[in-house]
This record gives sequence, C-alpha cells and structure tokens, in this order.
Amino acid sequence: MRKLYLIIIILTGMGIRLYCEKITVAVAANVQYAFEDISTEFTKETGIEVVPIIGSSGKLTTQIKNGAPFEVFLSADTKYPEAIFNDKLASEEPFIYACGSLVLWSAKLKEINCSPEYLESDRIKKIAIANPDTAPYGRATIEFFKNIGIYEKISSKLVYCESISQANQYILSEAVDLGFTSKSTVMASDMKGKGKWTEVNESTYSAIDQSAVLLKYGTDNHPEGSKKFYKFLKSKKAVSILENYGYIVK
Repeated sequence: MRKLYLIIIILTGMGIRLYCEKITVAVAANVQYAFEDISTEFTKETGIEVVPIIGSSGKLTTQIKNGAPFEVFLSADTKYPEAIFNDKLASEEPFIYACGSLVLWSAKLKEINCSPEYLESDRIKKIAIANPDTAPYGRATIEFFKNIGIYEKISSKLVYCESISQANQYILSEAVDLGFTSKSTVMASDMKGKGKWTEVNESTYSAIDQSAVLLKYGTDNHPEGSKKFYKFLKSKKAVSILENYGYIVK
C-alpha cells in the first residue's frame, strides 16, 4: 500500500492525470461522421474523452434549454445557437464552424438527378427528408422544392424523418426510392460506394451555415475540457477534417 501511495505522489508531481476527463457534446446529425474524426484527434492531443449526443438541431436545442448536461453544441444552422446564446445558456457567442451542402442520394436507383421532371415522375414513389421543423437540412430541402416549383406536386411522396440520420437509414435500407441528406454523409468512408448521389444546385437553397456554441454548463462544470474542445474546433486539424467531408470552412 505504501508503494502505491508513492507511485501516486510521483505521478501527481509529474503532472500525469490519474483519471480521464470527459465532456459531452451535442452534435447535429449531419456532422456526426466528421465529428468522430475530430473528437479522435482531440482526445489524442489532450487525453480528454468526448462523448457525442447525436440528434436534430431543434431537438438538441430543446434538451439544452431543459437543462441537458452538454458542454458544447454543434448545430446544423445558426438560428439555434443564437437562440441559446440569447437565452443566456452560452458562455460565448456562437461561431460558424462550417457551411454544409445538400445532396440527393439513392441506394435503390442506378441513375438519379435533381430535375423537376425526374422527381415528379411516377418512378419516384417515396422521398426521404429530415423534418424541416427541427432539422436545417430538411428546411433546405423544402426550400429547394419550392424554388424549382414542385413542392405541391410531390408533397405526397415525402417521408419525414426525425433527423438526417434517420433519413440516411431509410435511404440505405431502400425503404424509399431516394432522399436528401448532407454531403458530409456520402463523403464518409463507411458510405463510399453505397448507392448514387448528386449535389443539389446551391443556388436553389439558402446557405447552410453551421454554428457551434460553448455552453454555460460546460464552463461551469468542466471548464478546461469544454474550452479546449471549443478552441480545437477552430484548429487547422479540425478545419482539415471538415473540408475532407465536403464542408466549406470560411
């Protein structure tokens, strides 16, 4: 027992931690694959474990407002982080960490395109989209439909999913003919070679600027870990990872 105490004293004196600090980060579903790589690099660099909670931005915001113990929030838009900041639940103003892109994806069909004629055709029976009420990529999809003048014509084909993650599941399982998701999803190594995808013309929907915010819970309870991770999101490593997943970092 005495030897054990001596080892503890020596390690403490050397500045070596005898525990692994852990932080919890709320992550919009579209960014989950890039986030895995970012959190892995962060843990390698700091020894701090990062636990992601994946969901739609709207639902995660509701959880944060109801007191969920998250240190940082990565949203799929700027609206939700701004609302959190205005409600005094954040320690700093949000910043835009990436701009996302919308794609059309199918695991069922060999050839796809984004033309009104194609999407209106009888061969397309079901189209998966994320819930536009809580998921920014769902809102962008509805905006795309309206801008090309087909929303009313295809509304009966739409299958609304809780988040991009669920839309991806429907697409991959071929429960739908095709669906709209984030470019970061189809760029993930696990998804490469699965089905066909094509980018939606960016002029047909508003820019999907995505903000991160450092939450007050984080600075109150795990200030070191939460601040380090928030800073890491702006690092060259994190930016490089985001760009590899098809995001535009301004």
